[in-house]
Amino acid sequence: MRTTDTDEGDRSSVLPSNKRTRTQDRSQRRSSTYRGAASAALAGLLLATTACGSDDAVQGSAPAVPDDLECFSGSLHGSGSSAQENAMTTWIAGFQSACEDARIYYDSIGSGGGRNQFIDGAVAFAGTDSAMDPDENADALARCGDTDTINLPTYVVAIAVVFNLEGIEELNLGPDTVARIFNQDITHWNDPAIAEDNPDADLPDLAITQVNRADDSGTTENFTSYLAQAAPDSWPHEADGQWPITPRESAQGNSGIADTVSRAEGAIGYVEMSHLHGLPAANIGVGEEFVSISPEAAAKVVADSPRREENTNEYDLALDLDYGTTEPGSYPMVLVSYEAVCLEYPDEKEAERVKAFLKYVVSPEGQAEASKETDSTPVNDALRTDLLASIEAIGS
Repeated sequence: MRTTDTDEGDRSSVLPSNKRTRTQDRSQRRSSTYRGAASAALAGLLLATTACGSDDAVQGSAPAVPDDLECFSGSLHGSGSSAQENAMTTWIAGFQSACEDARIYYDSIGSGGGRNQFIDGAVAFAGTDSAMDPDENADALARCGDTDTINLPTYVVAIAVVFNLEGIEELNLGPDTVARIFNQDITHWNDPAIAEDNPDADLPDLAITQVNRADDSGTTENFTSYLAQAAPDSWPHEADGQWPITPRESAQGNSGIADTVSRAEGAIGYVEMSHLHGLPAANIGVGEEFVSISPEAAAKVVADSPRREENTNEYDLALDLDYGTTEPGSYPMVLVSYEAVCLEYPDEKEAERVKAFLKYVVSPEGQAEASKETDSTPVNDALRTDLLASIEAIGS
């Protein structure tokens, strides 16, 4: 049986535009037969819950939810990672389809923006592709009632190196080649380093247009972490959410990079897997082989990753990924996206809403629905057990 927090008093809305708010409010007034509604109705809900969603998200029924889903009445606000955007759309649609009095808003403004809004108390949780560090945790103490922030890995997905070359759908790139391209040391597609790993490709004498994120991005931080670990001799920069050199082209969000690459022949960029938008993704060199992007190959890296040494407490589950792995069959360009939340919230109702929503996010149903939509890697049972223990520890 689904239980409901019956607080009807919270009707605030601070992040979405008026247009988006009106659309979401209308989406809440659904009947108990929602699951049989037309696909167009669910499409409207999906588009309302985040800034944008996948074109393929809707097939006529709401995302599955567990039978023991805990509902609440009122509003919950989050913001941050654009990598989570499509998964968050699916999770919100599933939760709201089952809990008609719940309204969940997620503003896809980038990981850095989400962490800042969380620290400022503007949102209840931040979606972030880079776990909050000790300094940010200290900044968030006042917001969290003098308790720690905890990082919960809820979304695991591979990062693709996407490209636009007429007539070329498959490309092999070693880690040093990727690093030299994005460091603007390799400037043309027929460079010998690219040609060596692609002997059968008709590579053009065409300038490479590197496209990077314009915003403070967890995807960028994970991508530059990979470059720094896998190709240290070719990438002379530290891992960072801000792009470290003057860009050839830049764009806002994962969708912005995908759109820019798709419109410019000779362009190359990096996006998390659900934002491929039909673009081809390079096979990445790992040891003596080239590995194509897939949820299964990405899962091999995450499964062996220990927790980060600087985690705030036992409930902080931030991981230390081995981007430089040479394990056969592994795809090392992996993004682990977190929900950053307070261990204790000053407001009891806010704590209960965060807990209820996150329990659905990490549930087998929530993870399976996100994977169907985004090709993400569902968390395994061992990590889910730890996640549920951390979520249960959230209080007020």
